[in-house]
Amino acid sequence: MTKQLSAYLNRDLSWVEFNRRVLQEAQDQRNPLLERAKFLSIVSSNLDEFMSVRVAGVHEQIRAGLTKMDFTGYSPSGLWKRLQKRTKDMVTEQYRTYREIVKCLSKEGIFIREYSELTITAQRAIADYYNEIVFPVITPMAVDQSRPFPHVHTKELYLAVTLRMEGEEEEGCEPLFAIIQIPSILPRCFAIPSRSNSKKQEFILLEDIITTFIDSLFTGYEVESVSPFRLTRNSDLSLDEEGAEDLLEEIEKELRRRKWGNPVRLEVECDIDAYALKVLKEELEIEEGLYMIDGPLDLSFMMKLSSMVNGHDQLRYKKFDPIYPFEFDEDKDIMSVIAERDVLLHHPFESFEPVNEFVWQAAKDPDVLAIKMTMYRVSGQSSLVKALEYAAAAGKQVTVIVELKARFDEENNIAWAKQLEKAGCHVVYGLVGLKIHAKLLLVVRREKHGLKRYVHVGTGNYNESTAKLYTDIGLMTSNDVIGSDTSALFNEITGYSVPRDWEAFAVAPAGLKARLLKLIDREIEHARAGKEAKIIAKMNSLSNQEMIDKLYEASRAGVHIDLIVRGVCCLRPGLPSISENIRVISIVDRYLEHSRIVYFYNDGEEEVYLSSADWMTRNLEKRVELLCPVFDSELKNLLIVILQLNLADNVKARVLGVNGQYERVAIDEAIPYRSQFESQQVERWKGRKEYVQ
Repeated sequence: MTKQLSAYLNRDLSWVEFNRRVLQEAQDQRNPLLERAKFLSIVSSNLDEFMSVRVAGVHEQIRAGLTKMDFTGYSPSGLWKRLQKRTKDMVTEQYRTYREIVKCLSKEGIFIREYSELTITAQRAIADYYNEIVFPVITPMAVDQSRPFPHVHTKELYLAVTLRMEGEEEEGCEPLFAIIQIPSILPRCFAIPSRSNSKKQEFILLEDIITTFIDSLFTGYEVESVSPFRLTRNSDLSLDEEGAEDLLEEIEKELRRRKWGNPVRLEVECDIDAYALKVLKEELEIEEGLYMIDGPLDLSFMMKLSSMVNGHDQLRYKKFDPIYPFEFDEDKDIMSVIAERDVLLHHPFESFEPVNEFVWQAAKDPDVLAIKMTMYRVSGQSSLVKALEYAAAAGKQVTVIVELKARFDEENNIAWAKQLEKAGCHVVYGLVGLKIHAKLLLVVRREKHGLKRYVHVGTGNYNESTAKLYTDIGLMTSNDVIGSDTSALFNEITGYSVPRDWEAFAVAPAGLKARLLKLIDREIEHARAGKEAKIIAKMNSLSNQEMIDKLYEASRAGVHIDLIVRGVCCLRPGLPSISENIRVISIVDRYLEHSRIVYFYNDGEEEVYLSSADWMTRNLEKRVELLCPVFDSELKNLLIVILQLNLADNVKARVLGVNGQYERVAIDEAIPYRSQFESQQVERWKGRKEYVQ
């Protein structure tokens, strides 16, 4: 008898499938070779975060004795076992791909070497590097009765060393044991000097250099084995926000505690010494989370190695320079343009520079009275931060809401917050119990007929670096209704304002989900009345059960639903009498798909919304998120075109099947259609009305 499929896919298992799609990009021979290496690096970085947060959370539930099943039908222990199997299978595939990529690189004259493979000249260069740079930095740490096992930091690379005294009898005696932390302050990849006329480029990993000269650290002893290992700890923050008198101080304390999180995963190489493995498992108290790796640990170094390769442009994506939006010809004032019309920015195809210029013009404009913005993740050298500091020094009211709880950016955001405060900005550290994830920027200007508000609403962070790598949408407007809602939202976050009845916005956690449910209900009513009904929603993740159930209801009513979900999707499409009218695709390509756009047909009166929120419980119920309508008909049409481009993709899109697996769209006789490439063309033609009508 065939087992009936659950109506829901598990969130964490769905994430593993997403990372597998990233791995497929590393395997795809149509991608340039060095870009495949970068995708391989991203797989490792993704898996690190997943292990240290999501898998760690499941582990903590097991430790706490929880046995209750989630709405997808998994208990913590059952999910743990399934996750271990799925991730280990994926890691095996990842390293098979690594060996294939390394082999292809060698054919191009790019080599990852072992010391023994190098010429005498290269070996001398490495010896000099070790003696002058590496040796003074590293510290061997012995483990014996007087020296306990040292603390092992999360996601850092170490060497486990077994030794004996020179001349000591081996039989019956356990070897001595020590560990060495590979210094993260030094580059993981060392570029081996080559002759000027040589076309070869050779690299060696830092742990291999240290292993080669390991005897220099243990004089008078014989080194029996050297085994790399790497530990992943629970890195999720556990804040007592209600009891914290100072949120910044509490987060700083919690960041220090993060270093001592419970072990979740131990990575070792397959040929690890048996005694070394025994010691590590006992001291780190780990058994089920053991990963035996056939290759160098932590392939995130492939990102750096790719950037270190000189030349070889044919092995990279063709360089793409973002287009400067035609609305803002470089001699035009940003605010004067926005005063006349709404403008839509589509990153990375269009430049992020107008956003920087917007804030800089506001900072220097004597008629601007106030600038307010939210800050979630910011680039290392932020032009926006400098503009805000300049504005504060000029006497303007500058308010910055810095979300200190942005995962793994907490330390950066604390530093930015302190820097902004020192410059004279009013800094708000978010809200107790809620992350502020809305992307919002407000400029208040004194003009002839009174105060005027200029607003930027985005789907992505105010980060110049990720704006070149992520697909996001930004709306720049001086619309009075949006401006009024923006002012009210900032007052609600920074003060004691009671939540208002929004004119344009829908704001989580109080009303965004309710608004979405109401909009879906409207499509359901149209479908039941025999009218055409359609929903298109683009997001990063979909896991909230109530939203999924409402989409199932809409599907049963006859609403045609297209979902463009890059990552986690707990909705199972194609179930008879439940989700037959729902299609789910995921696009993984050169740029990270990050924009959130929602479309409703509305009986021909089409509505399009931009949002900061994914349809996850944390976004809809535990964060300050934003849903903003796009009023301008031309811009609505442009967003519909962007959604249609995604839905037509048959090169980088995968379709989610009823079995929970993703399959590439079948091209058959169709012309290959790659939505990110086509989006570049849209931005080049955006000024021509016929393209978006």
